[in-house]
Amino acid sequence: MSKILIVGEHDGRQLNPAVAKCVTCAAGIAGGEISVALFGADTAGVAAQAAAIAGVKSVLRVDRPENTHPLAAVLAPQVAALAADHSHIFGPSTSFGKDLMPRVAALLGAPQVSDLMAVEAPHRFRRPIYAGNAIITVEADPAHKVVATVRVASFESAPAGGSAAVESRTLQVALPAHTRYVGAKTAASERPDLQTAARVISGGRALGSADNFKMLFALADKMGAAVGASRAAVDAGYAANEMQVGQTGKIIAPDMYVAIGISGAIQHLTGIKDAKTIVAINKDPEAPIFEVADVGLVGDLFQVVPEIDRLIG
Repeated sequence: MSKILIVGEHDGRQLNPAVAKCVTCAAGIAGGEISVALFGADTAGVAAQAAAIAGVKSVLRVDRPENTHPLAAVLAPQVAALAADHSHIFGPSTSFGKDLMPRVAALLGAPQVSDLMAVEAPHRFRRPIYAGNAIITVEADPAHKVVATVRVASFESAPAGGSAAVESRTLQVALPAHTRYVGAKTAASERPDLQTAARVISGGRALGSADNFKMLFALADKMGAAVGASRAAVDAGYAANEMQVGQTGKIIAPDMYVAIGISGAIQHLTGIKDAKTIVAINKDPEAPIFEVADVGLVGDLFQVVPEIDRLIG
């Protein structure tokens, strides 16, 4: 029987929605037993949230002061130790997972399978390559543990209704001292998180300035949406790096994605291909974004966006 360990991402208060999507992926392994591991200083609250996810059999809490901040160098040896009696170790393809899971794979001497988007068998998976233009099937070596990141945009969240057992674990692991937490700077915002938002509004280089992005912020606030940006807009200094959507930014799958002034380069389309509804606003009727859009509006964004804002009220 496959024993699957999912490394749970959280901020100390809330479990990241990516965890429930990883559970859906893990549930694709027939007969698998799913555990969620939580690392922190006090994970009681998030452990209760993880235990409520349907399909999870157990939640493993690893609480110690060194885990207050999720440093990959500190967490990796603990994950590797906890993985001793598991056949599969999954993490989300978020910044957290992409930072942590390669270290875990190295410590376990196992090759990593990245961006799982479908499970065909316990050791056979599908994943995207070439910026999502092709999907390949890969077979992991059964002689090694499977260490993988899950492309959360490809899976629905597992429902609530679970009642998993919660237990504390103490790991006798020497932690590295060469990495220490100094501080973190994040943009304070009341808007939904870009990677998990149901609605996302993104702007491109056509907005022309960081000041013009304020139009999108105002519209997003009325719609309860997160705000993203194309790489061109980020490179031009109009938007912060953490707002970038695309192959080299965030891969997202909102219910609705609104692309404003974005031409639709393949690298950007890779990041939004799993969105349920794509709305494009661009003055160029030949823009590639219209080829994938469910709804397209050809027009000057500086006229269209204020009008939409007015109509929403």
